[in-house]
Formats: sequence, C-alpha cells, structure tokens
Amino acid sequence: MTAPLPPAFLAAAKDLLGPKGWSDDPEKLTAAATPWRGTFQGETPFLARPASTAEAAALVKLCAAHRVAMTPQGGNTGLVDGGTPHGEICVSMTRMTAVREVDPFNNSMTIEAGATLVSAQETADAASRLFPLSLGSQGTATLGGLISTNAGGVAVLRYGMMRDLILGLEVVLPSGEVWDGLSGLRKNNTGYDLKHLFAGAEGTLGLITAATFKLFPKVQRATAWVIVASPGDVVKLLALVRDHAGDSVTSFEIIPANAVAMVVADIPGTRDPLPANAEWRVLIEISQPRAEQAEALLTAALEAGAEAGLVQDAAIAASETQAKAFWLIRESIPLSKRAYGAALNQDISVPISRIPAFIDACNAAVRAHAPSADFVIFGHVGDGNLHYSVVEPAGAAVPTLKAHAEIVTRTVFDTVTAFGGSISAEHGVGRLKRDELARLRPPAATQAMRAIKTALDPLNIMNPGRVVSV
Repeated sequence: MTAPLPPAFLAAAKDLLGPKGWSDDPEKLTAAATPWRGTFQGETPFLARPASTAEAAALVKLCAAHRVAMTPQGGNTGLVDGGTPHGEICVSMTRMTAVREVDPFNNSMTIEAGATLVSAQETADAASRLFPLSLGSQGTATLGGLISTNAGGVAVLRYGMMRDLILGLEVVLPSGEVWDGLSGLRKNNTGYDLKHLFAGAEGTLGLITAATFKLFPKVQRATAWVIVASPGDVVKLLALVRDHAGDSVTSFEIIPANAVAMVVADIPGTRDPLPANAEWRVLIEISQPRAEQAEALLTAALEAGAEAGLVQDAAIAASETQAKAFWLIRESIPLSKRAYGAALNQDISVPISRIPAFIDACNAAVRAHAPSADFVIFGHVGDGNLHYSVVEPAGAAVPTLKAHAEIVTRTVFDTVTAFGGSISAEHGVGRLKRDELARLRPPAATQAMRAIKTALDPLNIMNPGRVVSV
C-alpha cells in the first residue's frame, strides 16, 4: 500500500493547483498508474496536473519541503516502467500544451512539454517547415516524455535522435528552481550543455516544462517495399542505397516475413504489399525537395541493388495512400505481435555491420534455453536499432519461453554486449532495465550517474528508482 501523504502537503497542493489541477478519484489514479500495454500495475495517491511553469515549480518546491516523491508523466506510452508511479505522486504534464513561439526564419519552435508529438508536427507544417521525429505513438506521446527518453523513431538515420533535435529546454529542478535554457541558438559554447543532461534522464533530474526544437525544410518522399534474402544483404543494400542517395535516405527498416503474415492476419484491411518466399523485407524512404528527385534516386538505387543481387523484387509506392499502406504494416507489428502468443521484447542496438552475425548468434543462444522459441526481429536497421522479440506460438507443443524468461532476457543482453551494443536503444531504461544496465556498463559510468543524481536531487524525490539506483 502507498503511504499516506502528509495532510499539510495535500492541502497546500490542492490550493496551489486549483480544482482542475489535481485528482484523487480512484479511477483516474488507476489510469495514471497503468501503462498503455497493461503489462504491470503501479499505484499513486495523488494526480497533479500543473497548468504553467510557475505552478510546476511551486509544486516541486512543495514536494521538496515535505519529502514527497513524484513521477513525471506525459502520454503514458512508455515501455520500460519509467513513467508509471509506484507510490509516488503522478505529475501529469498534459495541461501544458501551449505553442510559445514559431520562428520559420530561425527554423525553430518552442512548445510546452505536454503537447503531443503530432501537434508539434502540425505546428511545424503550418509554418511550412518539418519537425522530423516520427513514431507509432505520436498521437499520444508527449514532447516532454519523448525528450526524457531521448526517443528515436523512423527518421533517426537522417535527422538523429530527439536529443539532436533540441536547441534548448526549460526545466524545473528538484529544488523548485526553474532553469530557463530555452534558446534558438545553434552555437552556444558557454560551458556545460545542460540540455543534453536532461534529455534521456527520464525525469530523474528535473521536470521538463518546455523545449525549443529545430525545424527543417519540408520534403517530398519516395517509399519502396523491397524483398531481400538475408540480413547480410540488408546491410549491404543499406550501404549501396546511401552511396546513391547520401543523407537523403530518411528511413531504412528491416521487417521479417513472419511479421508481415502476423499483421495481415491480425489487422483488417491490410495485405502483403509484395508476396514472396524470401524471409526479409526492407522499407526504404528517401526524401528530397521535389518528389521526382526522390523517386529518381530511389529507382537508381534499387536498380543497382538488383544488379548486385541484393534486391529480389521491389515496389515503389505510386501514391501517398500506397506509401501509408506500406508503413501501416511496419507500424502494426508491435500490436499484432501481442496476438501471436508469449513474447519477450527488447529494444537493442548493435553496430550496423554486425547485425547479421548478432542475429545468428543471439537466436542460437536463445534457442539453447527455449527450443520452441521463434523470433520477430524488426526495426531501424539504418541506425543499428533492432526490436528483438523472442516469441512462442500460443499452440506450442512444449511451451518453454515463460519458464525461462529470465535466462532468455539475460542471454539477449549478454549477446548484445558481446557485440558492442546497447540494451536500450530508444525506449529508455526505467525500472525494467536499471539493474541489468548497472551490471553491464562500466562501474565508473554508474558512479558518475549516481554522483550527478545525488548532486541535483539530494532528496531523491524526482522519479526515484529509475535509470540508476542511489
């Protein structure tokens, strides 16, 4: 059971936030403590919803005075138990959604942390600019949460991670002080670059309230669905396409044939874009100022790939509707996989050149513990990020995956580490990967992270127990 909050804190918090800014309704508390996948359940005694930076700062100062721990939360779409409260109060940022400034000549915009990713994309589009971050949960995921986890998505290959898109931040520190680091500057060499400290910290060092982001010129895209024989050919094709199209390659996604079949069986209205017996597919997107430029580059690259024996077949989307149909297959994999049977899902990265060998080695190591296991391996091969899922059909004759979940997970992590990779590529660390990360990373890194956490949050009230234990 969650410990009761100090009555003085509750009275002061309710007075500060006003009737629209807090709730202790059991249904709302349960919703705040239940992540979207519903794979685990947290709890919280109080839901706070500040409407401004001033309210957020006053709330944090109040928490510090009463030693009340908090869990910042955005759209509650996290996957590593980082934004689910476990006894802490939940600080939802969803009332802070204002667009503070759009500067098309500086190619920047400043938006509050509770705004959704899709609203940021629409804001940029209205100014004839592009905000390139794109991922499946963009209608719900908030900017503050995406910064806190240093989100990736499908366009990292060209535009980088969320950290690369930030020009400045506004953050409430654990003391309740506000660091106003909002800036449209691209060159500002004045000491420690604090914005990068908070990006990826998962709310453990402060409460992000607003951000200034980079914008880019709008582009036109050409999209292709490609049949490829093996992961080795996928990696070679990536190099070839980049040789032809350079940094205009926006996305390069690897998709296994079994995932396509899984989605088609699960999602009404979907179909295999290009049925084939080969085991792998690649979804490629190239962007240029004009559509004909993008399509010409993509066509030339695919022709070269076919001549090199890397492309077995390919279809270039003839319309935006067809391109969206290609992407629907890719984006539906995480949800459709839930209907497949038991699954252990990992978000990992390895050097691109080592992806084929990693897949072979990791699959073999996992099957040594769970012989009935199958695999759904997909993701952003262009930046080395794989969503590596060990699955077991619901009708497996001798189910072994659930019974060996712990050793299978550790086997995957150890293999990733042996290949020079990371056990958390774009989803964060949270509580789920905290201890494994401490086991695998150099002790000096853990000590440095603890020192930073202790220096900024000596009372350990900011999302305690996530990322690093203190």
